Amino acid sequence: MKRVVFGYFGATLDAVGRGDKRWQKWRPSVGLCQHEDLLVDRFELLHDRRSTAGATSVAHDIVQVSPETDVRLRVLDFRDPWDFEEVFAGLHQLARGYRFDQDREDYLVHITTGTHVMQICWFLLTESRHFPAKLVQTSPSRTAPNERADRTTDVKGTYRVIDLDLSRYDGLAKRFGEERAESLDFLKSGIDTRNAAFNQLIEGIERVALRSREPILLMGPTGAGKSQLAARIYALRRSRGLLKGPLVEVNCATLRGDGAMSALFGHVKGAFTGAASERKGLLRAADGGMLFLDEIGELGLDEQAMLLRAIEEKRFLPVGTDREVRSEFELIAGTNQDLGRAVAEGRFREDLLARIQLWSFELPGLAERREDIEPNLDYELGRAGQRLGTHVTINAEARERFLQFARSPRASWRGNFRDLNAAVLRMSTLAPAGRVGVPQVDDELDRLERSWRRPGAASDNDAVLSAVLTQDQLAELDPFDAVQLAEVVRVCRASSSLSEAGRRLFAVSRTRKKSSNDADRLRKYLARFDLAWDQLAG
Repeated sequence: MKRVVFGYFGATLDAVGRGDKRWQKWRPSVGLCQHEDLLVDRFELLHDRRSTAGATSVAHDIVQVSPETDVRLRVLDFRDPWDFEEVFAGLHQLARGYRFDQDREDYLVHITTGTHVMQICWFLLTESRHFPAKLVQTSPSRTAPNERADRTTDVKGTYRVIDLDLSRYDGLAKRFGEERAESLDFLKSGIDTRNAAFNQLIEGIERVALRSREPILLMGPTGAGKSQLAARIYALRRSRGLLKGPLVEVNCATLRGDGAMSALFGHVKGAFTGAASERKGLLRAADGGMLFLDEIGELGLDEQAMLLRAIEEKRFLPVGTDREVRSEFELIAGTNQDLGRAVAEGRFREDLLARIQLWSFELPGLAERREDIEPNLDYELGRAGQRLGTHVTINAEARERFLQFARSPRASWRGNFRDLNAAVLRMSTLAPAGRVGVPQVDDELDRLERSWRRPGAASDNDAVLSAVLTQDQLAELDPFDAVQLAEVVRVCRASSSLSEAGRRLFAVSRTRKKSSNDADRLRKYLARFDLAWDQLAG
């Protein structure tokens, strides 16, 4: 592979005197070709017409120190070498017209010479692959050469090749990796979550949060953590200098009637009865910052129309005036509703949904992330300690008892993380000397079950299974299996024999078999859960 260098004649650094004394000076373009480990086969040396003589002299000297180098002078005139647009356009045109042959040639762009504007343009065009090259940077040797210096060694200086594929730099890659890990940890509030789907979701949110200013829609059940995540996204963007203004939060379910418009968009004095003074409104309060509209599906259609215009144009009309105001805010919306269904039912504007769901993420409930209950338990214990002004711990037996229950089908976690937060706070408050023990856990588990208990199959299923399975077995049981197994246990208890129970449970499928052994089918099914007929016979 031949090595080809692009560079611009340095009117200051390359043209440093005449006669033999020029060999005592470091000249970037000449020095680059003096390195034995960097053979330059061709040097595309650019210059303006006024510097033709100087560029020709440098080309001659390059050939003296590196006879293998073919120096080609190219005229590239600029009326103003400090004009970014002109310099970029000139180099861009050169790149587009040049016949690069990457199968036979390697390319370097020498960025040491030329104005700072040119150096920036070289970088941008190389980074964008208009020049399919690596950058090379040269510098003088640290020790100044003396008058009797060997011109082929001491004055050549040093060089460094810079590959703009940053993934090849282990140090940089490690640093970027650590920075990204810090961002992900920040979004998760430092909780070492284990649920793979949730961790993948957070990675997607992190990328969007740092690269896009478009609205983000957070979906998920009440208590899944939408508000906390929105606050973390805001804090992350602000820490990177992407936002300067405040975070303004509002639950749209609290905006009702005529006051909704005024709360969101503000009003002028005298706009309506009782408007004794001007009101700024939440959108203007979020100027330069972020607006979090939780439960956005609760907004009325009129407010939705105004919000859509404010998102798209950053302009809106306060109540009682035809004079527009501006607000440059970013938006995060939260909802526990199916907004697609709300559109079909005429309760939500389709155009607004299209605008806010460019980036949409669905947060799972706590019951779908049972492996994350343990790290969240530790997190909530820390929060409880802060609120109570003391250090809160939980002993090993109490911890295990709480986690067994929390991971089992008995725990519905209907209120998601709000239930967990409340449970830990109650246990911490009642714990003697800030150490949660078995009595506090048992009391709390009873309280949670009572709060979740509703008439119907779910609570009955829990009672049926608790009588035949251990807490460890319940903790490993999927909700789907729990419903099915509970019904099997009921039928077995109401039957006089294993065969009778089998005939009742397989009443339909057994008719499609030439021969059936209902008892054996049932025995094998029960064995999956380490159960036997003798344990269930009524």
